[in-house]
Amino acid sequence: MTVTILPLLTPWPTTSSSCSLSPPPYKYHSSHSHHFTIISSFFAPATTTQSNLSKLSQMPIHTEKSGFIPLARRCSWEQDNSIGYDNNNNNGQRQGQLYSVFPTKSAVVSSVQGLFEFICSGPLIKKLGLTPEVVAVSIDRWLEYGLYLCRLFQLNELNLTVPQKARLYHYYIPVFFWCEDQISRHRSMFRDREDIPPLVIGFSAPQGCGKTTLVFALDYLFRVTDRKSATISIDDFYLTAEDQAKLREANPGNTLLEVRGNAGSHDLSFSIETLTALRKLTKEGMKMKLPRYDKSAYGGRGDRAEPSKWPEVEGPLTVVLFEGWMLGFKPLPTEVVKTIDPQLEVINKNLEAYYDAWDKFIEAWIVIKIKDPNCVYQWRLQAEVAMRAEGKPGMSDEEVMDFVSRYLPAYKAYLPKLYSEGPSGSDPEHLLMAEIDEERNPILGS
Repeated sequence: MTVTILPLLTPWPTTSSSCSLSPPPYKYHSSHSHHFTIISSFFAPATTTQSNLSKLSQMPIHTEKSGFIPLARRCSWEQDNSIGYDNNNNNGQRQGQLYSVFPTKSAVVSSVQGLFEFICSGPLIKKLGLTPEVVAVSIDRWLEYGLYLCRLFQLNELNLTVPQKARLYHYYIPVFFWCEDQISRHRSMFRDREDIPPLVIGFSAPQGCGKTTLVFALDYLFRVTDRKSATISIDDFYLTAEDQAKLREANPGNTLLEVRGNAGSHDLSFSIETLTALRKLTKEGMKMKLPRYDKSAYGGRGDRAEPSKWPEVEGPLTVVLFEGWMLGFKPLPTEVVKTIDPQLEVINKNLEAYYDAWDKFIEAWIVIKIKDPNCVYQWRLQAEVAMRAEGKPGMSDEEVMDFVSRYLPAYKAYLPKLYSEGPSGSDPEHLLMAEIDEERNPILGS
């Protein structure tokens, strides 16, 4: 197959981002649109591919309603692409020339056959029922979504490394197809002209394994394909600093409740109120603000962010992406948790109230499975080392060990049951369990 990309000389806006998933938003200027044509003739009729891929001429880096979308951080699997920075700008954010997804002159890409074979070799393909025939028929959509994500993560689509290709075509895009299928099933249950609540998809995955970046990518794909989505984390429902202090005082000597994180450190009534309101955003013009938590407040102890800083979402929502490290955890017999860590007894009791506050709102589940919870140490260390290398405040190695140690007992107690039975109330038809390796890439698993 031969794909010819014929770009005009008008460049895209050049931006970069600091190593944060939520830097100050970048304003997109529509006057800098980049138009191009893709000609294809192998897996689908040229007219079909031309029609679908011509949408890429308007690939935005913003949402149509708000005009803003944050650029992504540089992740470990992206590091083979260098970016030059210019520190002289008005807002203190690093900006500079990024790798354009497209060259400045005509180019011929003759490796779509190779990309097709690479896609079909992915560990999630069979799990999702995506046969080579299905992939072939939808290859234009794979290319389209791949280009969107290259734009989001500032990657050169014509020169992707193997880790970059794996992350996009073996992980993010297959999961996005699964989410689309779940949404279609959900919407088919409602009659014409009936209000359709957004589908709430839960993402349960240990800290540091890349779930936030996955949700970030999926949210972007929904937005650029004209579907409204909202993202929320269990972190957004942490107790206020005042209430967290009361929890600590009520449990003297329990290191698992000294800081935020474990069951008991969340405002469950607030989460019920928020998730209920989100499911009611079914009409144009309906709006609400999403709560956010400021982990930097009170010297790192954290506090709920001021409502004036909460982002706003507008209906009708298609999907809510809800992520957290302990979503789907089920209470265990007291004697079981006490053998792992006696301090877990109160955590286990607190967990009994979490199904009604979180899990019952979730209709489709994505569980990211890991072989060894000790990977969390390694992933957290990597993140903190990277922050320190950039001159940002970061925990020392000893502080990381102490921080992760407060979560490890819960991982050891609750992950085995989550992996063997799935989350409480989950339906196998609406559950995707994907195992990842130490590099955070999906594998065939057990």
